[in-house]
Amino acid sequence: MSAVAVEHLSKSYGDKVAVRDVNFEVRRGEVFALLGPNGAGKTTTVEILEGFRHRSGGRVETLGVDPADRATQRWLRTRIGVILQELAIEPYYSVRQVLTRNAGYYPDPRPVEEVMDLIGLAHKADDRVKHLSGGQQRRLDVGLGIIGNPELLFLDEPTTGLDPSGRRETWDLIRRLAAEGTTVVLTTHYMDEVEALAHQVAVLSDQQIVASGTPASIGGRDLGAVTIRFRLPEGVSAAELPIPVGAAGDGLVEIHTDDEVRVLHDLTGWALAGGHLLAGLAVSRVSLEDVYLGLTRSDR
Repeated sequence: MSAVAVEHLSKSYGDKVAVRDVNFEVRRGEVFALLGPNGAGKTTTVEILEGFRHRSGGRVETLGVDPADRATQRWLRTRIGVILQELAIEPYYSVRQVLTRNAGYYPDPRPVEEVMDLIGLAHKADDRVKHLSGGQQRRLDVGLGIIGNPELLFLDEPTTGLDPSGRRETWDLIRRLAAEGTTVVLTTHYMDEVEALAHQVAVLSDQQIVASGTPASIGGRDLGAVTIRFRLPEGVSAAELPIPVGAAGDGLVEIHTDDEVRVLHDLTGWALAGGHLLAGLAVSRVSLEDVYLGLTRSDR
């Protein structure tokens, strides 16, 4: 079943088009990344899914209901969690007080103590919000998003302002939530975050979806040419290799090919037969960031 279904979604403000003919589906229990440059229509799309903005056309279902239907909006908002880039939290409340208050808005919230453990703020339970660091306040934002035990969680740049350790802890939390059945819709500008978390990706550019798929396959990434790099074995010249190579710098050589299976077979067969060590051997495809930039460049 779909947690989110979007068909031919459009939104305009007079003559200004915010999104046009947007189509995608988010399956239950998956992490879905909606990507795009500023102004591409991400915020508008997500706010329509959340029920905070009305659409101009198309069909949208969030957890099986129309998010614009007033008859089901209250029901829907008790079953979704929203984590914005910035939340207004009372600076003189403690972490425990903020979470306890928000838990009262939901029919089946997570225990406050459990949430504080999950977001790594149990040791700050009685500290006032104004005394938390920026990263700790961001963790509290995440706690407010999950305190209601949502079926569907919207995350807008969830790791902005976090140090590397905090980012990894947040990733682990998102993976845990997804494993428990929570569907996650994520917006982020960090491509490593997308590769670490997302099952599916859609890219918005010029107010419409320009590509969708898995992080590994989007934009034909899984079918494109690869680069094979390694260090020349000691005492071996490039001319002695079974495959022509080019210099890659730092003592490495590289091969660009769209037939990596054959090339690797020939190369490793030669190395094994001659007892040569291919130090630093690595195979890489075009990066997700390169694919994203190609899909969203202004002269596309």
